[in-house]
Amino acid sequence: MIKIKTFAIITCLMAVAACNQGAKEQDAEQKSGADTAAVNACVPSLEHKNFEDTIDGKSTGLYILKNKAGACAAITNYGGRLVSLVVPDKDGKPVDVVVGFKNVQDYVSSTEPYFGATIGRVGNRIAKGKFSLDGKTYTLFTNNGPNTLHGGKKGYQDVVWDASQPNDSTLQLKYLSKDGEEGFPGNLNITVLYTLAVNNALKIDYNATTDQKTVVNLTNHAFFNLNGEGSGTINDHVLQINADKYTPVDATLIPTGKLEAVEGTPFDFRQPTAIGKRIDTVSSQQLKNGSGYDHNFVLNENDPAALHEAAEATGDKSGIVMKVYTTEPGLQFYGGNFMQGKNTFKSGAKDDFRTAFCLETQHFPDAPNQKNFPSIILEPGKEYKTSTVYAFSVKGGK
Repeated sequence: MIKIKTFAIITCLMAVAACNQGAKEQDAEQKSGADTAAVNACVPSLEHKNFEDTIDGKSTGLYILKNKAGACAAITNYGGRLVSLVVPDKDGKPVDVVVGFKNVQDYVSSTEPYFGATIGRVGNRIAKGKFSLDGKTYTLFTNNGPNTLHGGKKGYQDVVWDASQPNDSTLQLKYLSKDGEEGFPGNLNITVLYTLAVNNALKIDYNATTDQKTVVNLTNHAFFNLNGEGSGTINDHVLQINADKYTPVDATLIPTGKLEAVEGTPFDFRQPTAIGKRIDTVSSQQLKNGSGYDHNFVLNENDPAALHEAAEATGDKSGIVMKVYTTEPGLQFYGGNFMQGKNTFKSGAKDDFRTAFCLETQHFPDAPNQKNFPSIILEPGKEYKTSTVYAFSVKGGK
């Protein structure tokens, strides 16, 4: 009798376990289906499974943010990248204004490593890959001619961030950049928070702390085309930058240290101006140095405690207006001068010359070596904190 009862109990337990396992599998299938539906609703060319991989022993994935106004963003934790950002145009049609790839391996193998990525430990260039803190010189990998660019050989665009999504409109990314990584001192604990607001504004909040004196300059390297990915040149976009001055550069794109007036130069975007209107000004040595626009603008307002409007860009075909707000003192305007048509975007279009542009909020390039530039030094016990907002609306339409 005891054996029969024991067998019956075991049989029941096995049945319960099987039911639980079946329920778990059904929940997983439903979640996978929901994920796929969310991705397809955002960008039909994206599939969640194409971003599921293992890189450096960590899992990668694709995360969808959405709001009730119909905007959505797709982000992968590989490089903390903005893969897609869909907002309505002047006729209410959804337009993907950020260029990107349809799978994670395309990002790994891309000849342009920075599409959509979170950039660090120090965004932009450091002259000759060297800087000093408290009398000690630190040597970095030089990956941009004689200089270090965007963190060195393996910047944050190539690492897998720890991701958590507390709700439909928010994604939190975390990364511990260890002492000595890419030559930088100090263990840097970083949190990046993406939030898609109801008014079609994407906010990016950056926070970091260190256990040793170090340098930090984080930014996002989204490439925009406000007419939509694959829609052709961005030279007819209209751009306004709230900057009376910019930082001229030498032939290796390192600032000379001067802050020069934009007035009377091709860098005067204080009034709305087509990006390509003065791009071929043959008398401009600065445009020759950058092969076009690849320069930092000194923003007129730079209160680190408050967001201020840095720039406004408008798609000439879509009527989509993007305003950039930031707490940063500088804005790097890059006009896609080094895009070479070697990579294929999620739409099937190539990354052709000047078919996307960047507005990277930041401290100034080569800040550790430029005493007159705002400091990017972070000390233990202090918090690195900065925010940027890309806000979208439309001009014209029905």
